[in-house]
Parts: sequence; C-alpha cells; structure tokens
Amino acid sequence: MLSRLSIPIIQAPMLGATTEPIAIAVSNAGGMGSFAAAGSNPDQIKASVAAMNSATQAPYAVNIFVLDPVDPDPSVVRAAMELLAPWRERYGLPPQSIPNSWAQNTAAQVDAIIEVAPPAASFTFGCLPADEVARLKAANIYVIGTATTVAEAKAWEAAGADAICAQGIEAGGHRGTFLADMHASAIGTMSLVRTIRAAVDLPLIAAGGITDGEGIAAALMLGADAVQVGTAYLLSEEATTPAPQREAILNAPDDPTRLTRAISGRYARGIDNEFMRAMRPIEDSIAPYPIQNALTGELRAAAIKANSTDVMSLWAGQSVKLARSGKAADITRDLWKQAQAVMRARTTRFGGSPGTSLAYRRGSVNHRRAPRTFQAEDGGEE
Repeated sequence: MLSRLSIPIIQAPMLGATTEPIAIAVSNAGGMGSFAAAGSNPDQIKASVAAMNSATQAPYAVNIFVLDPVDPDPSVVRAAMELLAPWRERYGLPPQSIPNSWAQNTAAQVDAIIEVAPPAASFTFGCLPADEVARLKAANIYVIGTATTVAEAKAWEAAGADAICAQGIEAGGHRGTFLADMHASAIGTMSLVRTIRAAVDLPLIAAGGITDGEGIAAALMLGADAVQVGTAYLLSEEATTPAPQREAILNAPDDPTRLTRAISGRYARGIDNEFMRAMRPIEDSIAPYPIQNALTGELRAAAIKANSTDVMSLWAGQSVKLARSGKAADITRDLWKQAQAVMRARTTRFGGSPGTSLAYRRGSVNHRRAPRTFQAEDGGEE
C-alpha cells in the first residue's frame, strides 16, 4: 500500500477537522488521505466510503478509535458535571444532562468498515484482537495500528497489522497510548522511529511534530517508510477547522502547545487556553475518556459558536507555527518538494553527486535493518 504512493505523506485523521474532501484532495495529489470516522456511526461510515470511492481511485484510509464499552459510576459522572457547571453558565447553557451514549461502538464501526472495504483502515487508542485484524485483511483492507512505544508496536505486529504508525510525543491531538501511562510513553518521534524500526519488521509511518519538508526528510532518512502529517493541514481550505482555532494557530506564540486531560479525559496536545490552565491543578481527578469528552461536547460547540477559544479543543502539534494556508493538494506536493530538496542537499553535501535529483525509495525487503536508500534519476544510488 505505501509503495503505491507517489508521495509518502499520509494526512493525519483529525476528528472535527478532516472529513472526506481533504482526504480526497490529498489522495488525488499522490499522498494518502485519511477520513476521521471515530465519531461516525456505521451508516455514516458507509456513506463516507461511498463518497470517497466516487471521488478517487487512489489509496485512502478510514480511522476509528479502539474503545471498550463504558458504564461509568454515577458518582464519577456527577463530579464531572459539577466541575463543568460554571463553564456552562458562562456560555448560557442549561444544566448538564447525561448523554444518550458516551462514544460510538467500535465493534459496529469495524463491521461497517469490513462491509464497505476502504483501501486502508487505521486505529488508535488500542489494539484490535487478532481475529478482527484477520477479518479486515480478508476484506483486502490494509491495517495500520498506532503505537507510542515499542511494546505497542509489537502488540500490533502480533495482532497481524500491515503497518505501524509511530506517534511521537510531539503530535497534536490525542495520544494513542494504550499499554502504559502517558509519562512512560512520552517518547519523541525520532527516537520512536529508530527503536520501533529495530524491533518490529513492518512498514513504519512516522508521526508527531512533522510539519515541513525538513521534518519529512529527517523521518524518512531515519528509517520511516512514510510520514503522517496533521497540523500542516489545519489551515488548508478543505479542513473543517473552526474559525477560532484557525485564528489561534495564526496568532500562536512560540511553543504554544501543552498536553492536557481537561477537555476529553485523555491526554491530548493543543494550544494552551483558559480551560486547560484552570483544570491543570486537578487534572488527574478529571473523568476519563470518553466520559469527559462527551460531557464537554456541548460546551465546546457553544464556544465555537461564540467565537471563543476559552474551552475549545485547539488540538495542534508542537510545530504548529509552521502550518500554512492553501489547498490540501498544493500543501502535499509542496511538502514533498521541500523534503526532496532537503535530502538532495544533504546527500550532495556529504558525498553525493552535485545536481543529482533524488527521490525517496521505499519498500525494502528487510524493514528492520535495511538502510534507507535514495534512487537518483540517472538510475544510480546515493
């Protein structure tokens, strides 16, 4: 699947910002678009896949969360609602009511994905059982599992995944961690790529803090087969990034992001705001995901409507200041041109042939130990 991409860039699935249009645009440009379907019910997933199939013949992915069913203790829910009450009053919302459901049913979503069989499906927050992975692969679906540690990558390899997405601590949005706590899984992208590459014999996708050509080149030259880029697309024309979040990105100070549990109950990286700061002293006691996420949903929507960033989920990676506006297809092609220029310059500087145009070559037989190579236009290797 990854070797079919003329541009080894995967647009990261970002719930609330990446729907079908941006995924289609990136796939048609030569990368791999991702539709963030974690909030979609089975019928919505089927409709989205049908829409994408009618708009592109290129590879794309559908992404969902791996979640267990939840039945929270009423006392936990009450405590969470009490914490949110003053914020709801600020936006003129009525007293909190308990949601009809806490999250989409993962098993039903997987069944829908298997039925409509998109080219690829990616998963985060957990690892699917081996029999579920086998069902996906039997439907000719390329399975990508998210890992934030070597142990998680090994779990996905044992389950039968086709590729691993190595999510570094720099990544925007939710952490995919599922085997250890956040602190034990706070590994930088570059270290994670190298350690997973040494331990797991699967194609590897680097993710986290990769927002420009230099970052792409670095990840590929360290052993990744492709990169997953999210924040770089947040200001794109096709992204459904809310206006207040776009403004926050454009006006972000240096090093603006923080990790927080306050908004969803699961650690996620976003631009710091009033709600995150206010909740930081009691962050460890906040209700877990998806309880907190469901309870803050109406509040976040009200903030967007009020054009306020106070309680929004301003998810973004550490390199958010490198994000730029434009069409998603143009961003994809420009990022790859930048990466090629960087690799060409570095190769020339350290012993390559001056003026040689290089393109990244993927798909080595031994993913674990084979060095990354570059194919020159004249047929030689650098």
